[in-house]
Amino acid sequence: YVMESEAEKILEGLGFTTADLQRPLKEFSGGWRMRVMLAKLLLQKPSLLMLDEPTNHLDLPSIQWVEEYLYEYEGSVMVVSHDRYFLDNVCDITVEVAGQKLNEYSGNYSFFLEEKALRMEVQQGSYENQQRQIRQTERFISRFKAKASKARQVQSRVKALERLDLIDEVVDATARVNFRFSFDQQSGKIISSLIDVSKSFGDLEILRDANITIEKGDKIALIGANGRGKSTLLRIIAGTEAAQGEAKLGYNVKTSFYAQHQLESLHLESNLLEELKQMGTNKSETELRGVLGCFLFSGDDVFKKIKVLSGGEKSRVALAKVLLSNSNFLLLDEPTNHLDMISVNILIQALQQYEGSFLVVSHDRHFVEQIANKIWYIEDRQIKEYLGTYEEYEYWQSQRPAQEPAKNAKESTKEKKLTLAPQDDGERKRQESELRRLKASLSECETKIAALEKEKQNWEDELAKPSIYADPVKLAKTTVEYDKVKNQLEKANADWENLIGKIDELK
Repeated sequence: YVMESEAEKILEGLGFTTADLQRPLKEFSGGWRMRVMLAKLLLQKPSLLMLDEPTNHLDLPSIQWVEEYLYEYEGSVMVVSHDRYFLDNVCDITVEVAGQKLNEYSGNYSFFLEEKALRMEVQQGSYENQQRQIRQTERFISRFKAKASKARQVQSRVKALERLDLIDEVVDATARVNFRFSFDQQSGKIISSLIDVSKSFGDLEILRDANITIEKGDKIALIGANGRGKSTLLRIIAGTEAAQGEAKLGYNVKTSFYAQHQLESLHLESNLLEELKQMGTNKSETELRGVLGCFLFSGDDVFKKIKVLSGGEKSRVALAKVLLSNSNFLLLDEPTNHLDMISVNILIQALQQYEGSFLVVSHDRHFVEQIANKIWYIEDRQIKEYLGTYEEYEYWQSQRPAQEPAKNAKESTKEKKLTLAPQDDGERKRQESELRRLKASLSECETKIAALEKEKQNWEDELAKPSIYADPVKLAKTTVEYDKVKNQLEKANADWENLIGKIDELK
Protein backbone atom coordinates (compact mmCIF):
# COMPACT_ATOMS: atom_id res chain seq x y z
CA TYR A 1 0.00 0.00 0.00
CA VAL A 2 2.86 2.37 0.81
CA MET A 3 4.57 1.57 -2.50
CA GLU A 4 1.39 2.28 -4.47
CA SER A 5 0.83 5.67 -2.81
CA GLU A 6 4.50 6.61 -3.34
CA ALA A 7 4.23 5.61 -7.02
CA GLU A 8 1.09 7.75 -7.45
CA LYS A 9 2.79 10.71 -5.74
CA ILE A 10 5.84 10.52 -8.02
CA LEU A 11 3.87 9.90 -11.26
CA GLU A 12 1.48 12.78 -10.58
CA GLY A 13 4.44 14.99 -9.69
CA LEU A 14 5.87 14.18 -13.13
CA GLY A 15 2.67 15.33 -14.85
CA PHE A 16 0.46 12.23 -15.04
CA THR A 17 -3.20 12.68 -14.11
CA THR A 18 -4.98 10.30 -11.75
CA ALA A 19 -6.86 8.83 -14.74
CA ASP A 20 -3.55 8.19 -16.58
CA LEU A 21 -2.33 5.84 -13.84
CA GLN A 22 -4.63 3.02 -14.98
CA ARG A 23 -3.80 3.32 -18.71
CA PRO A 24 -1.50 0.78 -20.46
CA LEU A 25 2.07 2.02 -20.98
CA LYS A 26 1.86 1.34 -24.75
CA GLU A 27 -0.68 4.17 -25.13
CA PHE A 28 1.91 6.81 -24.11
CA SER A 29 4.41 8.58 -26.36
CA GLY A 30 8.19 8.20 -26.01
CA GLY A 31 8.48 11.35 -23.89
CA TRP A 32 5.89 10.14 -21.39
CA ARG A 33 7.52 6.67 -21.25
CA MET A 34 10.78 8.43 -20.32
CA ARG A 35 8.90 9.97 -17.38
CA VAL A 36 7.80 6.49 -16.28
CA MET A 37 11.45 5.34 -16.39
CA LEU A 38 12.42 8.33 -14.25
CA ALA A 39 9.58 7.56 -11.82
CA LYS A 40 10.85 3.96 -11.47
CA LEU A 41 14.33 5.24 -10.59
CA LEU A 42 13.00 7.72 -8.02
CA LEU A 43 10.77 5.03 -6.52
CA GLN A 44 13.78 2.72 -5.94
CA LYS A 45 15.48 5.43 -3.82
CA PRO A 46 19.03 4.18 -4.52
CA SER A 47 21.99 5.49 -2.50
CA LEU A 48 23.40 6.92 -5.78
CA LEU A 49 20.95 8.26 -8.35
CA MET A 50 22.55 8.94 -11.79
CA LEU A 51 20.51 11.02 -14.24
CA ASP A 52 21.48 11.85 -17.83
CA GLU A 53 19.57 14.88 -19.16
CA PRO A 54 16.48 14.20 -16.99
CA THR A 55 14.73 17.46 -17.98
CA ASN A 56 14.69 16.80 -21.75
CA HIS A 57 11.19 15.31 -21.79
CA LEU A 58 9.71 17.24 -18.87
CA ASP A 59 7.52 20.33 -18.89
CA LEU A 60 8.14 23.27 -16.57
CA PRO A 61 5.90 22.19 -13.61
CA SER A 62 7.44 18.69 -13.72
CA ILE A 63 11.00 20.10 -13.81
CA GLN A 64 10.23 22.23 -10.75
CA TRP A 65 8.72 19.20 -8.98
CA VAL A 66 11.84 17.09 -9.72
CA GLU A 67 14.04 19.93 -8.43
CA GLU A 68 12.20 19.97 -5.12
CA TYR A 69 12.25 16.15 -4.91
CA LEU A 70 16.01 15.92 -5.54
CA TYR A 71 16.72 18.80 -3.16
CA GLU A 72 15.14 16.74 -0.35
CA TYR A 73 16.57 13.41 -1.59
CA GLU A 74 18.50 11.58 1.15
CA GLY A 75 20.93 9.77 -1.17
CA SER A 76 23.59 11.15 -3.53
CA VAL A 77 22.66 12.46 -6.97
CA MET A 78 24.89 12.72 -10.05
CA VAL A 79 23.30 14.54 -12.97
CA VAL A 80 24.33 15.51 -16.51
CA SER A 81 22.21 18.43 -17.72
CA HIS A 82 22.27 21.55 -19.91
CA ASP A 83 19.47 23.19 -17.88
CA ARG A 84 21.27 25.91 -15.91
CA TYR A 85 18.36 26.67 -13.57
CA PHE A 86 18.01 22.94 -12.79
CA LEU A 87 21.72 22.62 -11.95
CA ASP A 88 21.58 25.72 -9.76
CA ASN A 89 18.61 24.39 -7.80
CA VAL A 90 19.78 20.76 -7.42
CA CYS A 91 23.58 20.58 -7.28
CA ASP A 92 26.10 21.65 -4.63
CA ILE A 93 29.18 20.32 -6.47
CA THR A 94 29.96 20.92 -10.14
CA VAL A 95 32.47 18.85 -12.12
CA GLU A 96 33.63 20.14 -15.50
CA VAL A 97 35.20 17.91 -18.16
CA ALA A 98 37.84 20.06 -19.89
CA GLY A 99 41.30 19.47 -21.32
CA GLN A 100 40.99 15.68 -20.70
CA LYS A 101 40.63 16.43 -16.97
CA LEU A 102 37.87 16.53 -14.36
CA ASN A 103 37.81 19.91 -12.61
CA GLU A 104 35.78 20.03 -9.40
CA TYR A 105 34.05 23.16 -8.04
CA SER A 106 32.38 23.18 -4.62
CA GLY A 107 29.17 24.95 -5.59
CA ASN A 108 26.29 25.06 -8.08
CA TYR A 109 26.51 26.07 -11.74
CA SER A 110 26.45 29.83 -11.09
CA PHE A 111 29.27 29.42 -8.56
CA PHE A 112 31.16 27.32 -11.13
CA LEU A 113 30.93 30.12 -13.73
CA GLU A 114 32.30 32.72 -11.31
CA GLU A 115 35.02 30.46 -9.92
CA LYS A 116 36.04 29.27 -13.40
CA ALA A 117 36.47 32.86 -14.56
CA LEU A 118 38.78 33.52 -11.58
CA ARG A 119 40.72 30.30 -12.19
CA MET A 120 41.12 31.15 -15.88
CA GLU A 121 42.39 34.62 -14.98
CA VAL A 122 44.95 33.14 -12.56
CA GLN A 123 45.93 30.41 -15.03
CA GLN A 124 46.39 32.90 -17.87
CA GLY A 125 48.60 35.07 -15.64
CA SER A 126 50.68 32.04 -14.61
CA TYR A 127 50.95 30.93 -18.25
CA GLU A 128 52.17 34.36 -19.38
CA ASN A 129 54.71 34.53 -16.51
CA GLN A 130 56.00 31.05 -17.34
CA GLN A 131 56.25 31.88 -21.06
CA ARG A 132 58.22 35.03 -20.17
CA GLN A 133 60.55 32.94 -17.98
CA ILE A 134 61.01 30.36 -20.76
CA ARG A 135 61.88 33.07 -23.30
CA GLN A 136 64.45 34.59 -20.94
CA THR A 137 66.01 31.17 -20.28
CA GLU A 138 66.13 30.33 -24.00
CA ARG A 139 67.81 33.67 -24.72
CA PHE A 140 70.44 32.92 -22.03
CA ILE A 141 71.09 29.46 -23.50
CA SER A 142 71.30 30.81 -27.06
CA ARG A 143 73.67 33.60 -25.99
CA PHE A 144 76.15 31.61 -23.84
CA LYS A 145 76.00 28.04 -25.21
CA ALA A 146 79.27 28.58 -27.11
CA LYS A 147 81.18 29.93 -24.05
CA ALA A 148 83.06 27.31 -22.05
CA SER A 149 82.95 29.45 -18.89
CA LYS A 150 79.13 29.40 -18.95
CA ALA A 151 78.74 25.73 -19.92
CA ARG A 152 77.62 24.58 -16.45
CA GLN A 153 75.00 27.37 -16.15
CA VAL A 154 73.74 26.66 -19.69
CA GLN A 155 73.35 22.92 -18.95
CA SER A 156 71.58 23.74 -15.69
CA ARG A 157 69.03 25.91 -17.50
CA VAL A 158 68.52 23.31 -20.25
CA LYS A 159 67.71 20.67 -17.62
CA ALA A 160 65.44 23.15 -15.81
CA LEU A 161 63.47 23.69 -19.02
CA GLU A 162 63.15 19.92 -19.55
CA ARG A 163 61.84 19.46 -15.99
CA LEU A 164 59.41 22.37 -16.25
CA ASP A 165 55.74 21.46 -15.76
CA LEU A 166 54.17 23.48 -18.56
CA ILE A 167 51.02 25.51 -17.79
CA ASP A 168 48.35 25.34 -20.50
CA GLU A 169 47.18 28.51 -22.17
CA VAL A 170 43.56 29.37 -21.39
CA VAL A 171 41.25 28.47 -24.27
CA ASP A 172 37.90 30.24 -24.14
CA ALA A 173 35.31 27.65 -25.19
CA THR A 174 32.52 30.24 -25.28
CA ALA A 175 31.29 30.57 -28.85
CA ARG A 176 30.18 33.97 -30.07
CA VAL A 177 27.83 34.73 -32.94
CA ASN A 178 28.99 37.53 -35.21
CA PHE A 179 26.72 36.80 -38.16
CA ARG A 180 23.89 39.25 -38.82
CA PHE A 181 20.65 37.38 -39.50
CA SER A 182 18.50 39.57 -41.74
CA PHE A 183 15.43 39.41 -43.98
CA ASP A 184 14.44 41.05 -47.25
CA GLN A 185 11.11 42.64 -46.36
CA GLN A 186 9.76 44.39 -43.28
CA SER A 187 6.41 43.25 -41.91
CA GLY A 188 3.51 45.48 -40.96
CA LYS A 189 2.73 46.43 -37.36
CA ILE A 190 0.52 43.35 -36.81
CA ILE A 191 2.31 40.01 -37.24
CA SER A 192 -0.54 37.64 -36.42
CA SER A 193 -4.05 37.80 -34.96
CA LEU A 194 -6.22 35.12 -33.40
CA ILE A 195 -9.91 36.02 -33.36
CA ASP A 196 -12.36 33.84 -31.39
CA VAL A 197 -10.22 30.74 -31.96
CA SER A 198 -11.43 27.44 -30.46
CA LYS A 199 -9.74 24.05 -30.67
CA SER A 200 -10.64 20.65 -29.28
CA PHE A 201 -9.43 17.07 -29.61
CA GLY A 202 -12.50 15.00 -28.85
CA ASP A 203 -13.52 15.81 -25.27
CA LEU A 204 -10.25 17.64 -24.63
CA GLU A 205 -10.84 21.37 -25.10
CA ILE A 206 -7.61 23.31 -25.71
CA LEU A 207 -8.87 26.81 -26.59
CA ARG A 208 -12.27 28.48 -26.38
CA ASP A 209 -12.94 31.80 -28.18
CA ALA A 210 -9.31 32.88 -27.65
CA ASN A 211 -8.21 36.32 -28.87
CA ILE A 212 -4.66 37.63 -28.98
CA THR A 213 -2.35 39.64 -31.25
CA ILE A 214 1.37 39.44 -32.02
CA GLU A 215 2.90 42.81 -32.94
CA LYS A 216 6.10 43.67 -34.77
CA GLY A 217 9.12 43.36 -32.45
CA ASP A 218 7.45 40.92 -30.04
CA LYS A 219 9.81 38.25 -28.66
CA ILE A 220 7.37 35.85 -27.02
CA ALA A 221 7.97 32.69 -24.97
CA LEU A 222 4.98 30.33 -24.63
CA ILE A 223 5.39 28.30 -21.43
CA GLY A 224 3.37 25.88 -19.33
CA ALA A 225 2.64 22.21 -18.69
CA ASN A 226 2.48 19.62 -21.47
CA GLY A 227 -1.00 18.90 -22.78
CA ARG A 228 -2.11 22.55 -22.56
CA GLY A 229 -1.88 22.99 -26.35
CA LYS A 230 1.35 24.99 -26.78
CA SER A 231 2.53 23.14 -29.91
CA THR A 232 -1.05 23.10 -31.23
CA LEU A 233 -1.21 26.89 -30.85
CA LEU A 234 2.04 27.25 -32.82
CA ARG A 235 0.61 25.14 -35.64
CA ILE A 236 -2.63 27.16 -35.64
CA ILE A 237 -0.66 30.40 -36.01
CA ALA A 238 1.50 28.81 -38.74
CA GLY A 239 -1.66 27.73 -40.59
CA THR A 240 -0.88 23.99 -40.50
CA GLU A 241 -3.57 23.12 -37.91
CA ALA A 242 -7.27 23.68 -38.51
CA ALA A 243 -9.29 25.45 -35.81
CA GLN A 244 -12.58 27.29 -35.39
CA GLY A 245 -12.38 31.06 -35.57
CA GLU A 246 -9.87 33.10 -37.52
CA ALA A 247 -6.06 32.97 -37.44
CA LYS A 248 -4.51 35.40 -39.89
CA LEU A 249 -1.04 36.69 -40.63
CA GLY A 250 -0.36 40.40 -41.05
CA TYR A 251 0.94 42.34 -44.05
CA ASN A 252 4.28 41.18 -45.53
CA VAL A 253 4.74 38.51 -42.85
CA LYS A 254 6.97 35.61 -43.90
CA THR A 255 6.97 32.69 -41.45
CA SER A 256 9.49 29.96 -40.71
CA PHE A 257 8.62 27.03 -38.42
CA TYR A 258 11.09 24.89 -36.43
CA ALA A 259 10.07 21.69 -34.64
CA GLN A 260 11.91 18.49 -33.70
CA HIS A 261 10.06 16.40 -36.30
CA GLN A 262 11.46 18.68 -39.02
CA LEU A 263 14.89 17.13 -38.50
CA GLU A 264 13.51 14.27 -40.60
CA SER A 265 13.15 16.67 -43.55
CA LEU A 266 16.92 17.21 -43.72
CA HIS A 267 18.47 15.62 -46.82
CA LEU A 268 20.63 12.81 -45.42
CA GLU A 269 22.93 12.55 -48.45
CA SER A 270 23.67 16.29 -48.59
CA ASN A 271 26.62 17.83 -46.82
CA LEU A 272 26.18 20.84 -44.53
CA LEU A 273 27.01 23.45 -47.19
CA GLU A 274 24.65 21.86 -49.73
CA GLU A 275 21.87 21.73 -47.14
CA LEU A 276 22.17 25.47 -46.42
CA LYS A 277 22.42 26.35 -50.14
CA GLN A 278 18.98 24.76 -50.62
CA MET A 279 17.49 27.70 -48.70
CA GLY A 280 18.07 29.82 -51.84
CA THR A 281 19.34 32.86 -49.96
CA ASN A 282 21.97 33.71 -52.62
CA LYS A 283 24.65 33.85 -49.93
CA SER A 284 28.21 33.03 -50.92
CA GLU A 285 30.00 29.91 -49.71
CA THR A 286 32.12 32.09 -47.42
CA GLU A 287 28.98 33.55 -45.79
CA LEU A 288 27.46 30.09 -45.37
CA ARG A 289 30.69 28.84 -43.81
CA GLY A 290 30.46 31.81 -41.43
CA VAL A 291 26.94 30.78 -40.42
CA LEU A 292 28.02 27.16 -39.90
CA GLY A 293 31.00 28.42 -37.90
CA CYS A 294 28.58 30.26 -35.62
CA PHE A 295 26.87 26.91 -35.03
CA LEU A 296 30.19 25.15 -34.20
CA PHE A 297 30.86 23.59 -37.61
CA SER A 298 34.35 24.61 -38.69
CA GLY A 299 36.94 23.52 -41.27
CA ASP A 300 36.11 20.26 -43.04
CA ASP A 301 33.03 19.76 -40.82
CA VAL A 302 31.05 21.65 -43.49
CA PHE A 303 31.54 18.69 -45.87
CA LYS A 304 30.08 16.12 -43.46
CA LYS A 305 26.98 14.30 -44.64
CA ILE A 306 23.79 14.99 -42.69
CA LYS A 307 23.36 11.25 -42.08
CA VAL A 308 26.52 11.03 -39.91
CA LEU A 309 25.52 13.88 -37.58
CA SER A 310 24.27 13.38 -34.03
CA GLY A 311 20.81 14.53 -32.96
CA GLY A 312 22.21 17.73 -31.45
CA GLU A 313 24.24 18.50 -34.59
CA LYS A 314 21.18 17.98 -36.80
CA SER A 315 19.26 20.38 -34.54
CA ARG A 316 21.97 23.03 -35.05
CA VAL A 317 21.80 22.60 -38.84
CA ALA A 318 17.98 22.88 -38.82
CA LEU A 319 18.16 26.01 -36.65
CA ALA A 320 20.75 27.55 -38.99
CA LYS A 321 18.37 26.91 -41.90
CA VAL A 322 15.51 28.60 -40.06
CA LEU A 323 17.60 31.68 -39.29
CA LEU A 324 18.79 31.83 -42.92
CA SER A 325 15.26 31.61 -44.30
CA ASN A 326 14.79 35.41 -44.74
CA SER A 327 11.65 35.08 -42.59
CA ASN A 328 10.60 38.02 -40.43
CA PHE A 329 8.52 35.82 -38.09
CA LEU A 330 9.87 32.64 -36.48
CA LEU A 331 7.89 29.89 -34.74
CA LEU A 332 10.22 27.67 -32.69
CA ASP A 333 8.99 24.56 -30.85
CA GLU A 334 11.45 23.40 -28.15
CA PRO A 335 14.55 24.57 -30.06
CA THR A 336 16.95 23.84 -27.14
CA ASN A 337 16.11 20.12 -26.87
CA HIS A 338 19.26 18.01 -27.35
CA LEU A 339 21.50 21.10 -27.50
CA ASP A 340 24.47 21.45 -25.16
CA MET A 341 25.12 24.66 -23.22
CA ILE A 342 27.43 26.16 -25.84
CA SER A 343 24.85 25.53 -28.57
CA VAL A 344 22.06 27.01 -26.43
CA ASN A 345 24.25 30.08 -25.88
CA ILE A 346 24.73 30.39 -29.65
CA LEU A 347 20.97 30.25 -30.21
CA ILE A 348 20.43 32.88 -27.49
CA GLN A 349 22.89 35.24 -29.17
CA ALA A 350 21.34 34.63 -32.61
CA LEU A 351 17.81 35.40 -31.36
CA GLN A 352 19.02 38.46 -29.43
CA GLN A 353 20.49 39.80 -32.70
CA TYR A 354 17.42 38.80 -34.76
CA GLU A 355 15.46 41.91 -35.76
CA GLY A 356 12.17 40.20 -36.58
CA SER A 357 9.49 38.75 -34.27
CA PHE A 358 9.28 35.24 -32.88
CA LEU A 359 7.16 32.92 -30.75
CA VAL A 360 9.08 30.19 -28.88
CA VAL A 361 7.82 27.19 -26.94
CA SER A 362 10.43 26.21 -24.36
CA HIS A 363 10.90 24.77 -20.88
CA ASP A 364 14.48 26.07 -20.57
CA ARG A 365 14.11 28.92 -18.08
CA HIS A 366 17.56 30.43 -18.69
CA PHE A 367 16.90 30.45 -22.44
CA VAL A 368 13.47 32.06 -21.97
CA GLU A 369 14.85 34.68 -19.56
CA GLN A 370 17.51 35.72 -22.10
CA ILE A 371 15.36 36.02 -25.25
CA ALA A 372 11.75 36.91 -24.34
CA ASN A 373 10.12 40.30 -23.68
CA LYS A 374 6.63 38.77 -23.30
CA ILE A 375 5.41 35.57 -21.66
CA TRP A 376 2.35 33.68 -22.91
CA TYR A 377 0.62 30.88 -21.04
CA ILE A 378 -2.67 29.01 -21.58
CA GLU A 379 -5.08 29.15 -18.64
CA ASP A 380 -8.81 28.39 -18.53
CA ARG A 381 -8.66 27.69 -22.30
CA GLN A 382 -7.54 31.28 -22.93
CA ILE A 383 -4.17 32.64 -24.04
CA LYS A 384 -2.91 34.90 -21.26
CA GLU A 385 -0.10 37.43 -21.73
CA TYR A 386 2.43 38.82 -19.25
CA LEU A 387 4.39 41.88 -20.41
CA GLY A 388 7.88 41.33 -19.04
CA THR A 389 10.75 38.89 -18.68
CA TYR A 390 10.50 35.36 -17.31
CA GLU A 391 12.10 36.37 -14.01
CA GLU A 392 9.46 39.10 -13.55
CA TYR A 393 6.71 36.65 -14.56
CA GLU A 394 7.94 34.05 -12.07
CA TYR A 395 7.91 36.63 -9.24
CA TRP A 396 4.41 37.76 -10.27
CA GLN A 397 3.21 34.15 -10.26
CA SER A 398 4.66 33.61 -6.78
CA GLN A 399 2.63 36.60 -5.55
CA ARG A 400 -0.64 35.46 -7.12
CA PRO A 401 -1.74 33.15 -4.28
CA ALA A 402 -1.39 36.10 -1.89
CA GLN A 403 -3.23 38.40 -4.28
CA GLU A 404 -6.21 36.09 -4.87
CA PRO A 405 -7.68 36.33 -1.30
CA ALA A 406 -7.36 40.13 -1.41
CA LYS A 407 -9.03 40.21 -4.82
CA ASN A 408 -11.85 37.93 -3.62
CA ALA A 409 -12.31 40.09 -0.51
CA LYS A 410 -12.51 43.22 -2.69
CA GLU A 411 -15.07 41.58 -4.99
CA SER A 412 -17.06 40.47 -1.94
CA THR A 413 -17.05 44.06 -0.65
CA LYS A 414 -18.27 45.30 -4.04
CA GLU A 415 -21.09 42.74 -4.03
CA LYS A 416 -22.01 43.83 -0.52
CA LYS A 417 -22.10 47.48 -1.61
CA LEU A 418 -24.31 46.57 -4.56
CA THR A 419 -26.62 44.61 -2.28
CA LEU A 420 -26.90 47.47 0.23
CA ALA A 421 -27.29 50.21 -2.37
CA PRO A 422 -31.03 49.77 -3.06
CA GLN A 423 -31.79 50.08 0.69
CA ASP A 424 -30.31 53.60 0.73
CA ASP A 425 -31.75 55.46 -2.25
CA GLY A 426 -30.17 58.79 -1.19
CA GLU A 427 -26.71 57.24 -1.00
CA ARG A 428 -27.13 55.62 -4.44
CA LYS A 429 -28.11 58.97 -6.00
CA ARG A 430 -25.19 60.69 -4.33
CA GLN A 431 -22.80 58.08 -5.78
CA GLU A 432 -24.32 58.42 -9.25
CA SER A 433 -23.93 62.22 -9.07
CA GLU A 434 -20.30 61.86 -7.92
CA LEU A 435 -19.62 59.39 -10.72
CA ARG A 436 -20.99 61.82 -13.36
CA ARG A 437 -18.84 64.61 -11.91
CA LEU A 438 -15.71 62.45 -11.98
CA LYS A 439 -16.36 61.35 -15.55
CA ALA A 440 -16.77 65.00 -16.63
CA SER A 441 -13.49 65.86 -14.87
CA LEU A 442 -11.84 62.88 -16.58
CA SER A 443 -12.99 64.09 -20.00
CA GLU A 444 -11.61 67.60 -19.30
CA CYS A 445 -8.35 66.07 -18.09
CA GLU A 446 -7.98 64.01 -21.27
CA THR A 447 -8.57 67.11 -23.42
CA LYS A 448 -5.96 68.99 -21.41
CA ILE A 449 -3.45 66.13 -21.76
CA ALA A 450 -3.93 66.03 -25.54
CA ALA A 451 -3.31 69.81 -25.78
CA LEU A 452 -0.23 69.61 -23.54
CA GLU A 453 1.22 66.69 -25.52
CA LYS A 454 0.82 68.69 -28.72
CA GLU A 455 2.43 71.77 -27.11
CA LYS A 456 5.27 69.63 -25.75
CA GLN A 457 5.88 68.21 -29.21
CA ASN A 458 6.03 71.74 -30.67
CA TRP A 459 8.71 72.76 -28.14
CA GLU A 460 10.64 69.54 -28.85
CA ASP A 461 10.56 70.34 -32.58
CA GLU A 462 11.84 73.83 -31.78
CA LEU A 463 14.69 72.42 -29.67
CA ALA A 464 15.58 70.01 -32.48
CA LYS A 465 16.45 72.88 -34.85
CA PRO A 466 20.25 73.42 -35.07
CA SER A 467 19.80 77.22 -35.47
CA ILE A 468 18.43 77.65 -31.95
CA TYR A 469 21.79 76.74 -30.40
CA ALA A 470 23.38 79.79 -32.03
CA ASP A 471 21.13 82.07 -29.91
CA PRO A 472 21.71 81.40 -26.16
CA VAL A 473 18.88 83.73 -25.06
CA LYS A 474 16.31 82.04 -27.29
CA LEU A 475 17.61 78.59 -26.26
CA ALA A 476 17.25 79.41 -22.55
CA LYS A 477 13.71 80.78 -23.04
CA THR A 478 12.65 77.74 -25.11
CA THR A 479 14.10 75.33 -22.56
CA VAL A 480 12.20 77.05 -19.73
CA GLU A 481 8.92 76.86 -21.68
CA TYR A 482 9.56 73.20 -22.57
CA ASP A 483 10.22 72.26 -18.92
CA LYS A 484 7.09 74.16 -17.85
CA VAL A 485 4.88 72.23 -20.31
CA LYS A 486 6.57 68.95 -19.40
CA ASN A 487 5.82 69.46 -15.68
CA GLN A 488 2.20 70.41 -16.45
CA LEU A 489 1.83 67.23 -18.53
CA GLU A 490 3.23 65.05 -15.73
CA LYS A 491 0.77 66.61 -13.26
CA ALA A 492 -2.13 66.14 -15.69
CA ASN A 493 -1.23 62.45 -16.15
CA ALA A 494 -1.10 62.01 -12.36
CA ASP A 495 -4.54 63.68 -12.05
CA TRP A 496 -5.90 61.36 -14.76
CA GLU A 497 -4.66 58.25 -12.90
CA ASN A 498 -6.19 59.56 -9.67
CA LEU A 499 -9.57 60.13 -11.35
CA ILE A 500 -9.51 56.66 -12.91
CA GLY A 501 -8.86 55.15 -9.47
CA LYS A 502 -11.80 57.01 -7.90
CA ILE A 503 -14.15 56.04 -10.75
CA ASP A 504 -13.15 52.35 -10.38
CA GLU A 505 -13.88 52.51 -6.63
CA LEU A 506 -17.35 53.95 -7.22
CA LYS A 507 -18.14 51.40 -9.96
